[in-house]
Amino acid sequence: MHKVQAKTILSQSNGINVYRGCTHGCIYCDSRSVCYGMTHKFTDIEVKANAPELLEAALRSRRKRCMIGTGAMCDPYLHAEKELKITRRCLELIKQYDFGAAVQTKSDLVLRDIDILEQINNSTKAVVQMTLTTCDEALCRIVEPYVCGTHRRFEVLCEMKKAGIPTVVWMCPILPHINDTAENILGIVDYASRAGCYGILTFGIGMTLRDGDRQYYYDALDRHFPTLKERYIREYGAAYEVASPRAAELWRLFVSACTKAGLEYRTERIFDYLHEFPQREQLTLW
Repeated sequence: MHKVQAKTILSQSNGINVYRGCTHGCIYCDSRSVCYGMTHKFTDIEVKANAPELLEAALRSRRKRCMIGTGAMCDPYLHAEKELKITRRCLELIKQYDFGAAVQTKSDLVLRDIDILEQINNSTKAVVQMTLTTCDEALCRIVEPYVCGTHRRFEVLCEMKKAGIPTVVWMCPILPHINDTAENILGIVDYASRAGCYGILTFGIGMTLRDGDRQYYYDALDRHFPTLKERYIREYGAAYEVASPRAAELWRLFVSACTKAGLEYRTERIFDYLHEFPQREQLTLW
């Protein structure tokens, strides 16, 4: 871990990433891709030590309130956050300046901040987005080795429901020949339904691979799924978009299951929901 003084923190799309790199060890992580220009070891977490100060300045200068997102590139609840509490401080500022928060994670550390998330939601809007890729706990330990398992994440979603905080599940990536099964799709839909989620966000039934990410993923396949790398090379070559051979079948199953469960599955609708900032009624004298 090393600290830096960042120049900016809030993106044009109102997103923040207080860390760069990750310690969750997910074998499929796109953030490892060379195109992002990371100049340090991926697990040597870059900490934007002045993130709260930068965020406060940005929020104070905004004339219109909106949802502030975090977790798009790097999980805001890495192991370092337990001690540093930078994400929590940023949430406190979001609450202080009456903005909304859309938090994306796969860590149960988010429960530590359920108090401030509840306060934000009571004032404006807070949404917790939790990644669920597999219902198989043993498989989860392989593909996402250094973060809590899927059932624990389901418990987090249930705790958010109890607190009245809306949630969304990210069902991605779906790894061809690994978690692209009907049982897995239905299991994740069942978890989301029982936790009272708004919907499940997915980008098709597959994954993406590019330079940097691909090498790390293939090394993991060699360790845990012998011969599968060769199959990927035969079927996909150097393709960026890597769809499951069962994509069409599983997509139909996913849509049907979500529809029956009353879960939103349309990507654009879910993104609209995540970005939608509640408009308060203005009181008048008459």
